[in-house]
Amino acid sequence: MILEHADIRIQPGKQAEFDEAIARGLRTVVARAQGMRGFKVNRGIESPERYVLQIFWDTLEAHTVGFRESPLFAEWRAIVGPYFAQPPVVEHFTLVVKSD
Repeated sequence: MILEHADIRIQPGKQAEFDEAIARGLRTVVARAQGMRGFKVNRGIESPERYVLQIFWDTLEAHTVGFRESPLFAEWRAIVGPYFAQPPVVEHFTLVVKSD
């Protein structure tokens, strides 16, 4: 399993709108992607315009090729992209250890 970690900065004062948009985009668009296994979104306390999006994928390619090169990606970005203050920083991780 691969973890996609996206550090998202949105425009000030748009948190409520973005909360709705990201939830809708994840549930109606990203959830249809092959190899997507789940997601989490957290909003910053000290920096309320900062969000951390975590999406769990079967493989790196499920995200980088299967999703990002599909029409679903354009659909996703049309929903959440208008709120971005800057492009998200996206990285991928593999699990090393976890709690029981």
